[in-house]
Amino acid sequence: MNAHSSPHIVPSYSAQATGSTLPATARLYLCTDARRDRGDFADFVDAAFAGGVDIIQLRDKEVEAAEELELLAVLQAAAARHGRLWAVNDRADIAMLSGAPVFHIGQKDLPVASARTLLGAGAAVGLSTHTSEQIEGAIRMSAAVTADGGLDYFCVGPVWATPTKPGRAAVGLDLVRYAAEAVSAADSTLPWFAIGGIDLGNVEQVVEAGAGRIVVVRAITEASDPTAAAAALVAALDAPAS
Repeated sequence: MNAHSSPHIVPSYSAQATGSTLPATARLYLCTDARRDRGDFADFVDAAFAGGVDIIQLRDKEVEAAEELELLAVLQAAAARHGRLWAVNDRADIAMLSGAPVFHIGQKDLPVASARTLLGAGAAVGLSTHTSEQIEGAIRMSAAVTADGGLDYFCVGPVWATPTKPGRAAVGLDLVRYAAEAVSAADSTLPWFAIGGIDLGNVEQVVEAGAGRIVVVRAITEASDPTAAAAALVAALDAPAS
């Protein structure tokens, strides 16, 4: 898929599972914790969606399963209001119980095939990658999405060091370039996202390296105005096409 595609189109997604292909219009992906320190989770996710975030993933290792399901119900309702997507990280059981349309795993989490056994082909499954070999593996796994396997998107990073992944070495822009070239060489339409330390100050570098989709955390979670922060990132992604 051409990273520098046409200007951002506001997508319309079902609040339920949309089938196993991540929409091509999904370009801005946000990961957030439960925001216990601020107590504004519902307002925050609503504001982020309003600014143009396509997918919001709840990622909070401190939240117990019952509370996570409650928070996901709030996230699902916000996604439905805005016609966007929401995601579960790591816990396939939580994804299955909540009916999450998107499920994300890391290299050391549940294998993709096992996730498919639990979720079937209805949920879009994504995978983190940190090396060229892992990128090549993700592209191979995308060849056929069935109830037994297959991958719908992958993430490359962390591009820069980030406190959300302590101890994880930055992969730099070279791996972003590698991903762009590898997907193109495979003549693949597999969506992929750059992740890790990306904000409004450096997103242009990521786009120039070949990424048309990004995952962010602090660029929106720490913003005084999440709607404006999201809108600015969408504009930056759209800039090469203007």
